[in-house]
Amino acid sequence: MDTTTYFFDLLKTILPALIVAGAIFLLFRQYLEKEQQRRLIELRLDSSKTTLPLRLQAYERVTLLLERISPSNILVRLSSAGQNAVEYHRLLQQEIRGEFEHNYSQQLYMSPEAWAQVKQAKEDVLTMINRAFHGLQNPTQLRGTELAKRILEGLMTDAADPTAQALAVVKREAMGLF
Repeated sequence: MDTTTYFFDLLKTILPALIVAGAIFLLFRQYLEKEQQRRLIELRLDSSKTTLPLRLQAYERVTLLLERISPSNILVRLSSAGQNAVEYHRLLQQEIRGEFEHNYSQQLYMSPEAWAQVKQAKEDVLTMINRAFHGLQNPTQLRGTELAKRILEGLMTDAADPTAQALAVVKREAMGLF
């Protein structure tokens, strides 16, 4: 037998085997890629099942925070009876900062933009209270009700609740989860 015929006979046998092996390799690689994608999707789904309730709870808590520190609600919740304006001012500031610090960890589940709005709302409420307090003549002599009255007047003058914009952003972002 001639070496050329032997070579062609060997080539006739090996070439189809290589083609079949290459096709099997490509099919197997596609299968592994699809399987990896499926596992990744499952992992994301499982993660979503865990994090979605946590994120919704965070939005609920931040919504409650914003409602609790809004000037109209905090003035009703914290009575000014029996306190002078200085004591009431201090109480309002402590309550707002305490509420905020209590919910500080919720920023983990929110976008940075929404959390920035929440922080800004807190600062705006504190600014409104401080502005009303510093507008009082002789606050040590005045009752806390006078400070509450000034804060409400400032709220009506501004015509917008300082927490309203942050509340709208938080609600919009929470609705985006569905």
